[in-house]
Amino acid sequence: MSSETFAFNRRRARDELNALAEEHMQHDLQPADRDKLQSSAQKIAIHTTLGSLIGIGLGAYFAFRLRRGRLQLFEAFKAKEKPTAVQFADGRTETLPDITPFFQPSPAGDFATYFLFGAGGLFIGGETGFLTGTYSASRTLSKDPESKARIENAFRKFRADVLRKEADQLDGGQSALEQLF
Repeated sequence: MSSETFAFNRRRARDELNALAEEHMQHDLQPADRDKLQSSAQKIAIHTTLGSLIGIGLGAYFAFRLRRGRLQLFEAFKAKEKPTAVQFADGRTETLPDITPFFQPSPAGDFATYFLFGAGGLFIGGETGFLTGTYSASRTLSKDPESKARIENAFRKFRADVLRKEADQLDGGQSALEQLF
């Protein structure tokens, strides 16, 4: 098993792609186009970060509300007078067990509530922020039709180079398993 099996260890491929992208940015784009791309990337990052933070905050708020509601429900259930026995028509009496301890909120349940609501808020907020950031960035890039055409052309050339490089690697004589692992 090679060190590049896991995605976070694939430094060589990432460095090669970064160098190729940088080469295309220098040769195929004008400085104003590069500035627009940098601005668009920043917009996406800012929207995603803000969305994630807002999502985590809302998740924690809703978890707190749910926890408080569960605690109030338990207190109301505990204070309510409950039957202790059931008498059947034939005169037989059965005692009912006290199930109050089973409804008591636990620290594990509180942790699960905060964790799951926080993770859900992070996911929903982050994805929403990414969508709004992408929309804002695409509007920024679409303002000037000439610049948009240059950027699209540079991306097509970059993608073609990446595909050529992948095809060269596949034709390089390595087996498919060596490529994967």
